[in-house]
Amino acid sequence: METSLIIMAAGIGSRFGTEEVKQLAPVGPNNEVIMDYSVHDAIKAGFNNIIFVIREDILDRFREAIGYRLEAVCKKAGVHIDYCFQKLDALPDGFSLPDGRTKPWGTCQAVLAAKEKINTPFAVINADDYYGKKAYEQIHSYLIGNIPQGECAIAGFILENTLSENGGVTRGVCEVNGNTLTKITETKNIVKTKDGAQSGDLTIDPKSYVSMNFWGFDLSFMDRLEEGFKSFLSKEENLSGEFLIPVYVGELLKEGKMSVKILPTEDKWFGVTYKEDKAAVCKSFDELIKNGVYSKELYSDV
Repeated sequence: METSLIIMAAGIGSRFGTEEVKQLAPVGPNNEVIMDYSVHDAIKAGFNNIIFVIREDILDRFREAIGYRLEAVCKKAGVHIDYCFQKLDALPDGFSLPDGRTKPWGTCQAVLAAKEKINTPFAVINADDYYGKKAYEQIHSYLIGNIPQGECAIAGFILENTLSENGGVTRGVCEVNGNTLTKITETKNIVKTKDGAQSGDLTIDPKSYVSMNFWGFDLSFMDRLEEGFKSFLSKEENLSGEFLIPVYVGELLKEGKMSVKILPTEDKWFGVTYKEDKAAVCKSFDELIKNGVYSKELYSDV
């Protein structure tokens, strides 16, 4: 069964030429970036199509930095690779770009950018997050199963496995009943403390499940996203906001219009949220290689 993986990488566009692009920071022994490990794990899990959502003006630079290498790997593995563009003015019929709007419309719009390239169940990830092999295997198994109408899946990470030593992070904090998500709350500036985790005055159980924006959707979800985007744009107060996947799914969940299956993983997430994170990420990949999780020649087994 065909499955697709959307990698949201449009955020790197504003950083090209001004500073090190964190999504393209070398972290592996042969200058691999986090996306190399994402593509490797997706191929091994069984994904057939990989789509990068980027800004159109950085296509050439993106391909030079990583795309050509990944295109060659995917061709060898029989996996199709493609590019889509998240555009500020890519709005539904009847809507126009508000005066003064300068940034795209968030992760839901990034997914919609891939709509014309998708005809399979699909997963969505961030370009700068390492998720671990298990999450890809679980989400892929979910996608090739019989997905109930109106259901999606989320990889559930343990909060304490996703915190940075170098500052606060934003996470979708999950409330669950068994393997079903009952509520998701986008929570900003969660910091690691000696007792667990804190966001402002809110103490958070470090064993809580959180979303790291790794989702699995049936193809029909694209149509729901389109309708949701129209509703979002119709609200005047949202003209400067972002249409975000966890927020939108949380709204559907609250309204009883969607159910969400949580697929727990105890793999440790890591990413380069802060420039100081890079050394720790490099060390983490070194340890994974020493423990046999990956070969030093990453793509030797695909």
